[in-house]
Amino acid sequence: MMIPLLHTGSGFLPPSPAPVSRLVLTSDAATNPSAPPAAAEAQTIFTPINLILFSLFLIILYLRLRPSKPPAATLPVPPPPTVFKTFTPPTLLPYNGTASMPVYLAVRGRVFDVTPGKNFYGPGGPYQNFAGRDASRGLACGSFDTEMLTEDLEGPLDKLEDLGGEEMEALRGWEERFTEKYLVVGKLVAVGHPEA
Repeated sequence: MMIPLLHTGSGFLPPSPAPVSRLVLTSDAATNPSAPPAAAEAQTIFTPINLILFSLFLIILYLRLRPSKPPAATLPVPPPPTVFKTFTPPTLLPYNGTASMPVYLAVRGRVFDVTPGKNFYGPGGPYQNFAGRDASRGLACGSFDTEMLTEDLEGPLDKLEDLGGEEMEALRGWEERFTEKYLVVGKLVAVGHPEA
């Protein structure tokens, strides 16, 4: 077997052996003396293209095996649109939260949908007397008794003329809170009113 010599300027030296870990010898080089030197046959797996392909493989593997994300939060289904209506005390009365009906109450002639606060205004709630009724006098006086409600549903609406300044201020505060928190779904008029 011939060993090629390198010319170094001061003489000929045999080439230094290549690292074994990076050399791949083929059977031709070992058996065929006319084959090119072993250093020319050296190959490595760490080429740029192999590194790119291996990185791509790892990314695809990660994307396939990673835990799935929980489904995106979905918005709750909005309630059906409510048409602004004109109510009379008898037509407002069924809206008291029983029989799958929404909970409405009136304050100073405006009807509010208080169904989101059904725990307070619906059956069994502390303000249940006001459900389906004009709650103006009771809210102004700070009383939740049935005596605060108009008994004659066919008669005129309570004009609240006998309330004092402090009671009217309390009523305006309640009305403001209802306006901020609940939808106005209609207005309350007396039976026999032209709009009824």
